[in-house]
Amino acid sequence: MDWFVVSPLILCVLFFVAVLAAFIDSIAGGGGLLTVPSLLAAGLSPAQALATNKLQSVGGSFSASLYFIRRGAVNLSEQWLNIAMTFLGAIAGTILIQHLQADVLRQILPLLLICIGLWFLLMPRLGEADRERRLHGLPYALVGGGCVGFYDGFFGPGAGSFYALAFVTLCGFNLAKATAHAKILNFTSNFGSLLFFMYGGKVVWGTGAIMLLGAVIGARLGARLVLSRGQKLIRPMVVIVSAVMSAKLLWDSHGGELMAWLSTL
Repeated sequence: MDWFVVSPLILCVLFFVAVLAAFIDSIAGGGGLLTVPSLLAAGLSPAQALATNKLQSVGGSFSASLYFIRRGAVNLSEQWLNIAMTFLGAIAGTILIQHLQADVLRQILPLLLICIGLWFLLMPRLGEADRERRLHGLPYALVGGGCVGFYDGFFGPGAGSFYALAFVTLCGFNLAKATAHAKILNFTSNFGSLLFFMYGGKVVWGTGAIMLLGAVIGARLGARLVLSRGQKLIRPMVVIVSAVMSAKLLWDSHGGELMAWLSTL
């Protein structure tokens, strides 16, 4: 088994990519749009890139989660049902993606991300303060934990934004509180997916470990800003990241067609 696959220079670049990606991910989600293409560009196969990305994502989401828990922003005893449903959903999604193509979801996702960005942009008071909760207990755990966890295991990009949006709209959390709780569930779904990628032997451990270290650093920096800057930082970041993710996914799906059409002009 090759533990690194890439050269020391590329490994150094991947470390700093992981720092930046985890910093962004801990605030607004979407860090995988930096790390997965970087791993593919470094020469890893698609399966290796996805598996190794899950390893470094576990480090980043764990680092941010631990910071939020220690700061009292999250009470784990109140989240056990959400965590359990998220874990089961992520495992189910990871199993299913190995047997199905995610092409339909790849077409729909940019539209969903655009809607999230517009929602936060056009509703400036959304998540400003805690509001009345709409779902409690198992119903919320199935929707905000299980369904988003399934998506994270099945496809992944933007999962952090979906977790946060669920906490804001269904639990009535303010944006900073929602972001802190989203990291707990994001770590859970990342860990659940990683277990199955490990079983398949696709993780490039050396490269993933170096990136994990970078992710821990970046996520801790981002988590600090979430609690100190709150909504003033998170809202514009969510809008920007949603727009960038949408553009990236649309280009991946239709960029070739666009270039072919332009070449005929």
